[in-house]
Amino acid sequence: MATITRGGKKAKRGKGSGRAAPAKTSSREKPVTSGLMTIVQNYIDGCWQPAEHSVTIDVEDPSNGNIVAKAPASTLRDAKAAIEAARRAFPAWKATPPMVRARIVLRAFQIAEARKEDLARIMAIEGGKILSDARGEITKGDNLLEFYAGEGFRYYGETAPSELANNFLFTIRQPIGVVAIITPWNFPWAIPCWKIAPALVAGNTVVFKPASFTPWLAAELVKCFEEAGLPKGVLNFIVGAGSIVGNELITNSAVRVVSFTGSTGVGRKVEEMCGILNKKVTCEMGGKNPCVILADADLDSAVGGVLRGAFGNAGQRCTATSRLILEESIADRFLEKFLPEVKKLKAGPGIDPSNTMSPLIDKSQLQTVLEYIAKAKAEGNKLLAGGSRAMRDGLEKGYFVEPTVFDHVKPTDTLFREEVFGPVLAVTRVRSFEEAIEVSNRVIFGLSSSIYTRDINKALRYVDAIEAGMVHVNSPTIGGEAQVPFGGIKESGCGNREMAKEGIEFFTELKTVFIDYTGGVRASNIY
Repeated sequence: MATITRGGKKAKRGKGSGRAAPAKTSSREKPVTSGLMTIVQNYIDGCWQPAEHSVTIDVEDPSNGNIVAKAPASTLRDAKAAIEAARRAFPAWKATPPMVRARIVLRAFQIAEARKEDLARIMAIEGGKILSDARGEITKGDNLLEFYAGEGFRYYGETAPSELANNFLFTIRQPIGVVAIITPWNFPWAIPCWKIAPALVAGNTVVFKPASFTPWLAAELVKCFEEAGLPKGVLNFIVGAGSIVGNELITNSAVRVVSFTGSTGVGRKVEEMCGILNKKVTCEMGGKNPCVILADADLDSAVGGVLRGAFGNAGQRCTATSRLILEESIADRFLEKFLPEVKKLKAGPGIDPSNTMSPLIDKSQLQTVLEYIAKAKAEGNKLLAGGSRAMRDGLEKGYFVEPTVFDHVKPTDTLFREEVFGPVLAVTRVRSFEEAIEVSNRVIFGLSSSIYTRDINKALRYVDAIEAGMVHVNSPTIGGEAQVPFGGIKESGCGNREMAKEGIEFFTELKTVFIDYTGGVRASNIY
């Protein structure tokens, strides 16, 4: 959990102490570690530096409550300084050839690859993610850095035929300007990679605000870009409250583009503000993702897929499997196979490789998940597994919830409709394939989905009918690859898709060019 401290004591969020900020460090100094305590600083205009005031954010290991890092609680002035540094750096970076920009991203990828194990351990400590998942996320982020390095050599426009003789028509892509990138805590490496890399390769300058729960790993990503030789001011990094730093990043007139990932409630506000200010925006938000198991499915394969989809990262994924839709004829048989596997999951600190389920990110999220469990019980949903805070074996200091499964959840129930963001799975039974489709679509979200079946006709019919941006057949609702788009519809997202070529296109503007080489003899049919 991230808390605000001043002079080593907890303090309310708000005004700083008014003390002068310490001197800036050199442009090549890195975030420092003091004993077991990592001190994270802002990175503005090529310098690591503290915030304007002495107020800091305590970052907890969610598995035990220990403070593992301190980060700056940045002020409005800090945010403005980061934006101004990006604004000044933009003209020179825009003029840098795309291939040169891409090679810097490639070097950042190589640096990150060499540090993969250290980065995974930071993620496990700071965010609680189990080591195997942390290693997987580092790999995914590195894949994205590598992919977008290649995109620097594919910075294409298009040509088109003209209705007029001796006229040449074509388009070019150009960077837009200063980009604000706001990322969540649940994927503190991969999501910043898939936003920052295309923004930089496209020729924009960036102000990056990570979640206050996970600033340590975010600073390590910035360090990779710094060591790769990124010019000062091109990438700026600032930690602080969304109400202060985030609001300035969205409303400041120098910021031309906003890329946000987070909750649906906040995403709606970001979209509204950017719409009023006529800023380009993309928001990747929540999900309530269904996994359908038909009667002809390979149940053993489906058990493994649902287990990973529902309880990986303690269900703290926008793509998590949160609704399991079972065809009635195989529902009991599937659950007989599934529930013993659920009970084998071992919660514990992510840094211990023997553990298979991580904690929730903080006390507030723990309380939210427990409230959803209590509401599900009150609405008459049948509890099959879990249902409580995990307190055994020394887990009482952490934010652990038992992997929880409720059966006979109706489409009108809270657990069916609302995103819990925790290890809670709602099971709904249906009588037919057609009912499975109808039930799958009966929520406001549309991010990811999955179906397990051996019938290719039904699989393709589901692909056509499901209201979701991503569909998995015979695999979990989670996952994605650098070369294909990521994103959802309905209340799950707005704006462009992320990743793939769509990811870099979002950070550019198209310009259409008309060249008349008639030598002054104009055709008459100009519109």
